[in-house]
Amino acid sequence: MHPARFAAAATLLALCVSGPAFAAGEATLEIVTKGGVRAFTVELATTEAEREHGLMFRKTLPEGHGMLFDFKQEQPVAFWMRNTYIPLDMIFIRADGRILNIAEDTKPLSDALIPSGGPVRSVLEVIAGTARKFGIAPGDRVESPALR
Repeated sequence: MHPARFAAAATLLALCVSGPAFAAGEATLEIVTKGGVRAFTVELATTEAEREHGLMFRKTLPEGHGMLFDFKQEQPVAFWMRNTYIPLDMIFIRADGRILNIAEDTKPLSDALIPSGGPVRSVLEVIAGTARKFGIAPGDRVESPALR
């Protein structure tokens, strides 16, 4: 096989295995809980297209990583798990940085709507079980340069 074609095939294979990267970039995010500060590396979904694609088609999400959906203003939102293969915890964050609500262990591939429970500015998606494992709860504070 020609070296250029081999490189293109390898790149395509890597995208198929890891899932396409549709986020605008990465940032660090910290959640201040009663038990301490928990840091996450998050992909940023800031445009309509990035928010629509989210974590769909991904097969894995490492612990300590997630995706932050920033709507830039407070509003009620609802998510679903269509084409999302891994169970997630969805952490709904108000404009003041406080967690409003958490949807734990969402069902993969479901079209059921998961509402925020009120106006939120952003939503953090992390691997299912994260909120329980680290004691993340409504009222905890979320801090990130991405939310300024």
